[in-house]
Amino acid sequence: MDFDPNAASSADSGLFGLPHGPKEALVHVLGVPFEATTSYRGGTGHGPAAVLAASRQIDLFDLRFGKPYEQGIWMAPIEGRIHAWNAAAGALARPIIEKGGADPSDAEAVERIDRAGHDINGIVRAFFEERLAEPGPKLPVLLGGDHSTPFGAIAACADRYPGLGVLQFDAHADLRPAFEGFRWSHASIMHNVLQEIGNVAKIVQVGIRDLCEQEYDVLMGDAPVFAVFDEDLEEARQERRVRELARRTIESLPDEIYISFDIDGLDPTLCPNTGTPVPGGLLWGELMVWLDEIATSGKRVVGFDLNEVSPGPDGDPDGESWDAIVGARLLYRLIGAAVSTRD
Repeated sequence: MDFDPNAASSADSGLFGLPHGPKEALVHVLGVPFEATTSYRGGTGHGPAAVLAASRQIDLFDLRFGKPYEQGIWMAPIEGRIHAWNAAAGALARPIIEKGGADPSDAEAVERIDRAGHDINGIVRAFFEERLAEPGPKLPVLLGGDHSTPFGAIAACADRYPGLGVLQFDAHADLRPAFEGFRWSHASIMHNVLQEIGNVAKIVQVGIRDLCEQEYDVLMGDAPVFAVFDEDLEEARQERRVRELARRTIESLPDEIYISFDIDGLDPTLCPNTGTPVPGGLLWGELMVWLDEIATSGKRVVGFDLNEVSPGPDGDPDGESWDAIVGARLLYRLIGAAVSTRD
């Protein structure tokens, strides 16, 4: 394949300006522009397209992870039916969210919204199952969308790798059952994982700083979910032991891990348009320490997602927003760290 990694990318090139197709690519990315249950600010449905556009101006040589692109990175075309489901479910959900949640009169609308979430789960799960069944296997990646979207991805990875560990970067615990009445809410993803995916052995959440009392009780109870709170991150920062905290946390996970990354786990200066930004969070350099530790941990990343990248409610077809620029670079670094665990 005649490809110059030092040349500028064309406007119609693939993710990161790469020419790879699915056969030669190790990394397969599925864009899922779904955000029907977003409960505060919208725009994450524009995330996959914005990140794709922004990715074309990224330099492919990475000082941390070398040349991840050489493994091949391919993004599947975004399916039009997902856009349609998102528009229909979002129109039904909006008035319910605006009044503070569903009541009995909303039963039909809620059923249709939940059905859309169920259909998204099916598409995502099938994509991950197919990639995990291939020789190698492939490294499947989900690019959302809101944080409801990776349920099918985690389920597929847990089926393939019983005893899976989930490493979640997030400002929120996402342990609310059926938030605002929606079973597949973005605020319920880890509740659903705990309740419905039996092969997940442990969830470790990093950056948690905004949660309700019910979620705190779950974290303090006997469920296999554990939090590194923002206060823990700040203490490690002040005491200059960020790397030690990252290493110890990652060591506590099973050998096969899935990374679920809500971008609001970062300091909101890096993701100002995300749906529910919260002060605090990981700084960029600190996150790179975590990714370094993942890459050298001896664990194997079997799949991951990046969600809640929002260029704002009006979209960003040229990928020029700060959120898309950060999101594209984060996606490339996550790919670099994950690919490193497969050597």
